[in-house]
Amino acid sequence: MEFKVLGHFEVDSGDLGVCTPSAFKQRALLALLVTHHDQCLPASSLAENLWGKDGQPSTARAALQVYISKIRRHLAGFGFNPDGISTSLPGYILRLAGHSLDLVEFRRLTHRQDTPRVEDRETLEAESQRLRRALALWRGPALADLREVSALRELGTVLDEAWTSTMERKLEIDLRLGRELMVLSDLRQLALRYPEREKIQGLLMAALYRNGRTTEALATYGHLRSTLVTRFGMEPGRRVSMLHHAILGREPWLEERTDGIFAPVA
Repeated sequence: MEFKVLGHFEVDSGDLGVCTPSAFKQRALLALLVTHHDQCLPASSLAENLWGKDGQPSTARAALQVYISKIRRHLAGFGFNPDGISTSLPGYILRLAGHSLDLVEFRRLTHRQDTPRVEDRETLEAESQRLRRALALWRGPALADLREVSALRELGTVLDEAWTSTMERKLEIDLRLGRELMVLSDLRQLALRYPEREKIQGLLMAALYRNGRTTEALATYGHLRSTLVTRFGMEPGRRVSMLHHAILGREPWLEERTDGIFAPVA
């Protein structure tokens, strides 16, 4: 069984096809168990998420038992061992062993070693490929169909930020590999989505400059500065400001690839 949370919640049985429960509360309950796999989730916590803190019916615990029973029966019809979801005081546990979860694979692919690495071209190529595989797991905003549930909404927001950070990393690496034309479209879309995010705007500035679009690169900085001043009353940070000055001066290091797009801050 393959569980997917990087997009709408989905359960794929493989040969027997997609088998996601259709009822909202059963789908949400299963998603809560999946995203906290191999942990015991208290029934009280599950009930609070499904009905809200003040909206729980007096029959909430009994209803949870019914939902768990229905989920077991439904998934069993697609080859899932009902014992994979077990009752354990004070609640329920879903065992992931023998099954897969796209979030686990995403975290594995995006994990960064703490040990220093020599970032030569071969290393950068390998990381770019790894991050491409990680991003390919996404089908849309995480848990997009279950954001009414507070715990899943919070997790979805955290995972969306992880997607954005991973996309930033990949695009920066591709810039360092000389792929400024290839990444320009993705950077434009990302910059529109996050007009106040300095790293993304800086990457777009560098890509535009390296594609011979100096005027557009400078205009991107101007838009960033206007956005930050208007919304937050603050100037852009030192690194992106140094990049702006480097573009104005057409400094040679801007054409370097593996050394990155931001000048070192003294």
